[in-house]
Amino acid sequence: MKIYMNGKLVPERAAKVSVFDHGLLYGDGVFEGIRSYDGRVFMLDEHVDRLFRSAKAIDLKIPLTPQGVARAVVMTCKANKTLNGYIRLVVTRGVGTLGLNPYTCSKPQIVIIAGNIQLYPRKLYDDGLSIVTVGTLRNHTESINPQIKSLNYLNNVMAKIEAINAGCMEAVMLNQQGFVAEATGDNIFVVRGKRLITPPPWCGTLEGITRNVVMKLAVEDGCDVSEQVLTRYDLYTADEVFLTGTAAEVIPVVNIDRRSIGAGVPGLVTRRLAAAFRRFAGSTGTPIV
Repeated sequence: MKIYMNGKLVPERAAKVSVFDHGLLYGDGVFEGIRSYDGRVFMLDEHVDRLFRSAKAIDLKIPLTPQGVARAVVMTCKANKTLNGYIRLVVTRGVGTLGLNPYTCSKPQIVIIAGNIQLYPRKLYDDGLSIVTVGTLRNHTESINPQIKSLNYLNNVMAKIEAINAGCMEAVMLNQQGFVAEATGDNIFVVRGKRLITPPPWCGTLEGITRNVVMKLAVEDGCDVSEQVLTRYDLYTADEVFLTGTAAEVIPVVNIDRRSIGAGVPGLVTRRLAAAFRRFAGSTGTPIV
């Protein structure tokens, strides 16, 4: 595998960062997870735009233009023949001192990895996920705003630990008010009849790119789509629940906290949107070759 490191493609074994990089020492940096389908990078401009917004929020100056970052992603995919795969785009603060001051770091580091990922087994897309609510709350929006995709993912990791210890692969995270925020790595949707509802960003929800695509596809499918505050009661009593994310795509949820959702099987709206998303993802994007 070839890894992009600051303008060069290097062998995997040579892809290294300093132990003094503030991305390692303090989680000081930003990232994006991106997919490629059938030789195209999916929603590349949107991912790069969000990367730059995250970087601006933490006062991190990326040493490339957005167009330059996009070209680097395509180059990395081409070098690794990642026609159907997963891309991790990372920008760290760079090498600095053993202190919190980010302005001691001389040069941000850009790393791009293009490989494969399988977040959930195929069977779960057919049968649905069982998930739980966890005690780890989503970061407060004025602490580490969830709109910033930072390298400090400990909040999500701790929630994931709770989920795994409960025998599940995913979890529902609540915010400080007790409202539904999102899953540990995915956005969450509720279906009631022809209504599709998802939490608004101020609830601690990342405005996911797959989330936004699914909302658009749902409108085209005749659904009434809205952002509304959700409680666990709203999840338990929904007709359908599903998750969306770059790696997860669209995956049904059939059980939450041992409550069966709807009929306990993936619902019609979820299945239609999952199929629509696959068609859309396979027909759009930035060409790799």
